[in-house]
Amino acid sequence: MTVNIPQLRAFLAVVDAGGFGAAAAELGMSQSAVSHAVASLERMLAAPLLVRATPARTTALGERILPHARIALSAARSVEQIAAEATDSMTGTVRLAATPTVCQGLIPGLLRHWRTDQPRITVRVFEGDSAEVSGWLEDGTTDAAVLIDPAPATAGRCPQSGPGIELAVDRYRALLPRDHPLADEPHVDLRDLEDDQFLISPNGCEARIRTLHGLAGLRFSPTHRVRDLATLISMVQAGIGVTVLSEVSRSLIPLTWSCCRWNPRPHAASY
Repeated sequence: MTVNIPQLRAFLAVVDAGGFGAAAAELGMSQSAVSHAVASLERMLAAPLLVRATPARTTALGERILPHARIALSAARSVEQIAAEATDSMTGTVRLAATPTVCQGLIPGLLRHWRTDQPRITVRVFEGDSAEVSGWLEDGTTDAAVLIDPAPATAGRCPQSGPGIELAVDRYRALLPRDHPLADEPHVDLRDLEDDQFLISPNGCEARIRTLHGLAGLRFSPTHRVRDLATLISMVQAGIGVTVLSEVSRSLIPLTWSCCRWNPRPHAASY
């Protein structure tokens, strides 16, 4: 037994319109096609559903089936609507939070991609430090956020809310003054920087870099903390000290600089 949507649609149209002729006009079908659909449904159920009178009315079985037929037709319409929306461009505004480093290094590419893929979606970017970004996602200020190394509460989920995906895996580089003795080395170990004044930015993955010092058995004691990442880079350029930055920060560094890669593979950050 296979009851189909056209049969239920014809049955409901006859009930609601009060007759086969009116139902045919409403459905844009011939009266014989409507009659055939209802008769086919009745044969399948082995019992009459309608009393052919003026107006047409349901039998006892038809009355019992009526609410279920309405639910089935409503569900079918919902499926059709969802499919139509999925094939059409979405519209609306998405509020996205990210740290300054991510905003400068990762977000521009994402915005270009989204503008091409979903031109009717407006993305509003909220820039803040890691704690602010997490808080905005938690309290609903933003709809989404790019989190650095989110500790998953469950597999494939961000700790704050809902499912998340990995956008990128970042690596770290040592940023040194141009005249630093190690500036031309292809690789720099964190231990090689132990005697240098170390600069850090709270917006530059400080927690992660602190962890990396611990893994290397080194004491984490930065000489200066600078909130603005561009200022931090300028201080390194002026020879005040050295730092370690995620590679996503590369866009902020002058092209004339050479960044020494620092042991990037074992301790990458994910977004």
